[in-house]
Amino acid sequence: MAVYNLGSINADLFYRVPHLLAPGETLAATEHSRGLGGKGANMSVAVARAAARVKHVGAVGPDGRWAVERMLEYGVDTRAIIEVAAPTGHAVIMIDDQGENAILIHPGANHALSETDIQQALTDATEADLFLFQNETSCQVIGATQASARGMRVIYAAAPFDAESVKTVMPLLDILVMNAVEAQQLSDATGADLADLPVRDIIVTLGAEGCRWLNTDDGSDQSFPAIPVDPVDTTGAGDTFTGFLVAGLDRGLPMAQAISLGQQAAAIMVTRQGTADVIPDLKDVQDARFG
Repeated sequence: MAVYNLGSINADLFYRVPHLLAPGETLAATEHSRGLGGKGANMSVAVARAAARVKHVGAVGPDGRWAVERMLEYGVDTRAIIEVAAPTGHAVIMIDDQGENAILIHPGANHALSETDIQQALTDATEADLFLFQNETSCQVIGATQASARGMRVIYAAAPFDAESVKTVMPLLDILVMNAVEAQQLSDATGADLADLPVRDIIVTLGAEGCRWLNTDDGSDQSFPAIPVDPVDTTGAGDTFTGFLVAGLDRGLPMAQAISLGQQAAAIMVTRQGTADVIPDLKDVQDARFG
């Protein structure tokens, strides 16, 4: 089995600031660094570090070869990453002293993917594989449609959130992952409770309140308490959770255990500053002592 992840690849430009910028404000950063990021790359690295096989479907520009090489070093299958003329996507990330962040994204090459690229990437995919995607690339509907037609388990991490995009792909989904704000926005946009949506498994991350899993087939609604930690940087925590969740499912774990695995990995992640480069591996999770 394998995870095929249609996802973004970004250069993450980090700036440590005393507080997040207000409109019209100019503020000097106290630290700066560059790292590998993008929700897609983050999730692929997380899946690989959680000991599952992941094939990344994405694009970079000529300035992004370093990112592909780094993903390969982290265990990601990069053969379906194409190089295009557009510049590699990048994100400007401000992080304040409380660990909160604000992020500005330029999509660049992430929006250059075509239907042909998706078809080629999924050539060897089977119903035993999982298809993961987010909202930072082109061809989300095409990818989900092709994956569903192949019988793959389709998982949508609906961020950055757009209710219309979710509504478009919802009939193709097996699993939908959102945070609490996004879940409320989707309910408002559809006029339906989460339990009434046509997706079998819905997972809502609640930050410091933990996580919620709804199975719309049997009507169950299960809560998972948060793991208490002192956060340093929340950037990439949701991507880490999703990557470990998907890796757990790919390895045959029941949903509840896969969610727990994702929570543990995310709890470690928020104690580190950075994105893909500092995502914990499975041994980190196994060695952690929470509580």
